[in-house]
This record gives sequence, C-alpha cells and structure tokens, in this order.
Amino acid sequence: MSTETNAEGETTRITRKGQVTIPKELREEFGLEEGDELLWQKTEDGIRIRKATRSTGRGMLVDDDVPEEKREEMAEEMEAEIREKHRTEWQP
Repeated sequence: MSTETNAEGETTRITRKGQVTIPKELREEFGLEEGDELLWQKTEDGIRIRKATRSTGRGMLVDDDVPEEKREEMAEEMEAEIREKHRTEWQP
C-alpha cells in the first residue's frame, strides 16, 4: 500500500474489492485496531468516517437502573480488558 501526504492529509487507494487502508499514524492516534467497526456517513462535504460506538451496555447483565454513562464506562473497561488479554495471552 502506498500513502501520500499533502496539505489536506494522507491519501490511500481503494482496492478492487473496495477496501481501504487507514494510515498507521491515524490508527494509532484514534485507537483503531483490527476488528473495530467504522461508521461511514454521507455529508454535504463528502464522507465522514469515525469509529462506531457500541450500543451502550447492550447484552450486559446489569440492572436496568444503571445510568447510560456508567454502562458505557463498564463496556469500555471490558473492551480494554479483552484487548489486553488478546495481546498478552491469545497470540502465538
């Protein structure tokens, strides 16, 4: 994959299968990792791409009275723990 930097940012090419590569610097800056979902939105100026947020606490076994902010915090903590275990324990 080749990237090119210009005044507006980095460019990459779309493959025949419609795939794109996100430049490493941007993946690192925004914490994007393999398996993350991206949300593609059409705007007046073009396309906006951002990391999709998980539906807050969906599938979590927590009481209904747990505030949405706490559910999001819990989900982020669990995701961080899973990623850390993946890095340290699941790789050959």
